[in-house]
Amino acid sequence: MFIDESKIRIAGGNGGNGCVAFRREKFVPRGGPSGGDGGRGGSVYLESTEGLNTLLKFRYKREFEAERGRHGEGSNCYGRDGADVTIQLPVGTVVYDEETGEKLWDFDTPDQKVLAAKGGHGGRGNAHFATSTHQAPRKAEHGRTGQARTLKLELKLLADVGLVGFPNVGKSTLISRLSSARPKIADYPFTTLEPHLGVVSLAGERSFVMADIPGLIAGAHEGRGLGIRFLKHIERTRLLLHMIDVAENSERDPVEDYNTILSELESFSSTMTEKPMLLVASRVDAAGDGDRLKALRKFCRDEHKKLYEISAVTGAGLEELKNSIWETLNQIPRSNPVGEAAAAHQT
Repeated sequence: MFIDESKIRIAGGNGGNGCVAFRREKFVPRGGPSGGDGGRGGSVYLESTEGLNTLLKFRYKREFEAERGRHGEGSNCYGRDGADVTIQLPVGTVVYDEETGEKLWDFDTPDQKVLAAKGGHGGRGNAHFATSTHQAPRKAEHGRTGQARTLKLELKLLADVGLVGFPNVGKSTLISRLSSARPKIADYPFTTLEPHLGVVSLAGERSFVMADIPGLIAGAHEGRGLGIRFLKHIERTRLLLHMIDVAENSERDPVEDYNTILSELESFSSTMTEKPMLLVASRVDAAGDGDRLKALRKFCRDEHKKLYEISAVTGAGLEELKNSIWETLNQIPRSNPVGEAAAAHQT
């Protein structure tokens, strides 16, 4: 199961209370106040790890609280500090403050660690309040309350290439042919319900990561269909593969399909259309007389766009497509800032 959004409540531990005590020992005539300080409450940290790829665990546990500090004791004994809590998140998780909507942290690399909720300070014992005029103070401080906040977690896939297009254009079949990913595939109208990542290998130990994004429909940027829930996953990809179905049994116009998907990407974020994109005609093995394919070819010639014609079923054109993807990726820097503007879209 793929879970890409969740809300959690975190709280640092409360500090321990200071102690009121007096030293009373034989042969120590002026023992005086000896109350120790309370221990510091534990803090909550967030850390990114490559060992997770979903937010599923937060469906079952949504509250995380660090241990409180122990209270101070007599003989100037300080209370023990509370244990910290570290919450591991998948790489690609963006953390927002649920109340303000502010973007707090973006875990885009492994082993990032941040302090998310600080534990409270321990209270001072009465030994701190002794003065020359008040040598037997009977007061101590209570421990401070730990910081508490509610966070919204949003996972965005980290992939080099994102597959976009209408439902049922062959995206899942393509990624299953090029990688070891095994999304659900059927011979009836069906769309992927969750993203899938696959590692595509080439000769010479070359490889790239491809993401199968659920199919888009008109109005997706407004939440129709699976909508912006998955459009956000495309933000982090460096290259888009726009797949258009040219099979003769398709009822849609291929050129209209292209313009519709492009419009949805631009409506979600104007920077999305700035990403490099390869245009792919899929299911050419079922093109029949080829009228739809001819129309798409003419459009690409008029717009000076290269068209890759493939069949994920027969394997036609797949090697050329893989090599072209690799060559294109080598021309795109990994630190691609495109897509930051779309962070304003929150579901």
